[in-house]
Amino acid sequence: MRLPPHILVVNGIKVRRPVFLLGAPHSGTDLLARALKRAPGCHVTMGRPSVAHVVYAFARKPSIARTSGAVRVLRDALAESWQVLPGSCRQCAEPCREAGGVTGAGPCVDTGDITRFGDGSPDLIYSAPVLLQAFPDARFVQLIRDGRDVAADMLADPACLAWFRPAMLTEQTEFPNAFLGVNKDEHLDRWKAMPAAGKCALRWRGAVRLSAELRRTLPAEQLLTIRYEDLVLKPAQAVATLTEFLETRVPKVALYGHAAKSGSWRARLRPDDLELVEKVAREELKRLGYHQC
Repeated sequence: MRLPPHILVVNGIKVRRPVFLLGAPHSGTDLLARALKRAPGCHVTMGRPSVAHVVYAFARKPSIARTSGAVRVLRDALAESWQVLPGSCRQCAEPCREAGGVTGAGPCVDTGDITRFGDGSPDLIYSAPVLLQAFPDARFVQLIRDGRDVAADMLADPACLAWFRPAMLTEQTEFPNAFLGVNKDEHLDRWKAMPAAGKCALRWRGAVRLSAELRRTLPAEQLLTIRYEDLVLKPAQAVATLTEFLETRVPKVALYGHAAKSGSWRARLRPDDLELVEKVAREELKRLGYHQC
C-alpha cells in the first residue's frame, strides 16, 4: 500500500516527479545520469554515501525495505544527498564529480536553477519499491543491456568483484537475495563455489527480473525502459524518447565518448566464462533477444 503523499523540500525547493535510474551493474545508468546532470534544471546525484549506505542495507537484508521506517530512511538519505551546500560535492563519488564538471569544492549546481531532482546511484534498482512509496509521482528509467557485456565489464571492475568475497556475506545477508541473484538459501553453497563469471551473470539475471516486475506493475507514464545498445548506437532517438518521457530536454552530447562498445564480450570473455554466463542467464538473454546477437 502506498503511503499518503509527502512533499519533500530540499533547499527550499519542492521535490516533484524525481527521476530515478535503474539497472544492473554496468548497464548504463551512469551514462544516462551524465546526460541528465546536464539537462536544464536537473540536479542528479550518483553514489552519494547517504544513499549508498541505505541502498546496500536494503540489498543485504530485503526485509528492512518492507518495514514501516524504510520509506522515511530512504527519503531522508536522498534529501541529504540533494542538499546543495558549499562543500557538498566533496562527498560525491568521482564519476559524479567528473560528470558535473567539478574541479574544486563545488557545488556543481546553483539552487536557483533547480527544478527537478534525480538519482542514478549504482544498484538503486533494489530499492525501487521503497522509492515508489516515498515518491508516488516519481519517474523511473531502467536500462537493459546484454548480460554478456555486463558480465565482461563486471569481471574487470574490482568494486563489483568485491561483493563476491566471502567476507561480504555477513550474518545480516538474507536469502533469497536479488542483489546476489540467489533465489534460495539452499543454493548458497553452489553460489560460493561458482566462478566469478557465473556470479556476475546471476547479478544481471536478478536485476533483469526486477526490471520485468516493475514493467508489469508500473504504468507507462511512470516507467521507461531503454536498451543500452540503443543509447549507444541510436543516441538521438533514445534521447528524444527520454526527453518526451521526462518532459525535460536531455542533451545527447554528454553520451559521446563515454559509452563502452556493445558486443565487446566476444573479445573479452574467455570461452569457459562465456559458456557459464550463457548457461546461467539463458532464459533472460533469450527473452530480451540477446541470444541471437
